[in-house]
Amino acid sequence: MEFINKIIGTELKTFEKKFGEAVKSETPLLDTIMKYIIKRKGKQLRPMFVLLSAKLHGEINESTYRATALVELLHTATLVHDDVVDDSLERRGFFSINALWNKKIAVLVGDYLLSKGLLLATSNDDFRHLHILSDAVKKMSEGELLQLQKTRKLNLDEKIYFEIIKNKTASLLSSACSVGAYSTSKDEDATERMKNFGEKVGIAFQIKDDLFDYGNDNIGKPTGNDIKEKKLTLPLIYTINKVDTSSKRKIIYIIKNENKNHKKVKFVIDAVTEAGGIKYATEQMNKYRDDALEILNSCPKNEARNALEELVRFTTDRKY
Repeated sequence: MEFINKIIGTELKTFEKKFGEAVKSETPLLDTIMKYIIKRKGKQLRPMFVLLSAKLHGEINESTYRATALVELLHTATLVHDDVVDDSLERRGFFSINALWNKKIAVLVGDYLLSKGLLLATSNDDFRHLHILSDAVKKMSEGELLQLQKTRKLNLDEKIYFEIIKNKTASLLSSACSVGAYSTSKDEDATERMKNFGEKVGIAFQIKDDLFDYGNDNIGKPTGNDIKEKKLTLPLIYTINKVDTSSKRKIIYIIKNENKNHKKVKFVIDAVTEAGGIKYATEQMNKYRDDALEILNSCPKNEARNALEELVRFTTDRKY
């Protein structure tokens, strides 16, 4: 990531300052919560994708910074609301907003962030930015609802899985890349190309998250959290469609009724490993990564393109 910081390190710092200003509130409680949100920011992958996609097609400008802030405002709003929906007490190692305050405040904070994003775009006539990001929010909601529906019925189908993650996860990263490109190029072809690029990266990113449930170098052992939460993941879907009828019934029964039993969850994890579910998911992840890199290679060759390639590879090689 050092090379990426060399390319957009200054721009990232400028963005952080502008984002801090964008979320300020005259309401003391809101201002306190906004400072807390800024303090617990994550890897900032989406701002990086916006800025690099912009730099790939031209010079980063004020429109680019507003686009980056809009992406981050909408993303943060959805995370705050997700924590309420999931009744989650933690986010990235920090207490969630609903854990520190309460659910009502958390919902209102999410609404505030959404409204700040809308005002930022409309006040500067960034209507194309708003259109691109609004489409992402719509798809994220559709993906989340589809996942809830299918998890209830445990209708595990690979086609449905890809529809869910394309909407729920990949849509925002896709929009981040496309809005970045538009902010410097105003070129619809370039915008569409980067939208497709971001979608491929987003799908690869989600499959990598699926694989973390089965262990990684940092965790050292599988977590089984997705199984406990009855989440549709690619390794599991592949396994259920691969094993014999008896094993399929046993796995589905465990996911439905015994997903809190550590031994039973371990049985499912072992079954996924033995059936080749992890190997298959890894192959699919690498395929989407390579598809993204192929699109990227059709873009102008410069330092931003090299940095984007590094960022793409980070999404599939990361240890956390």
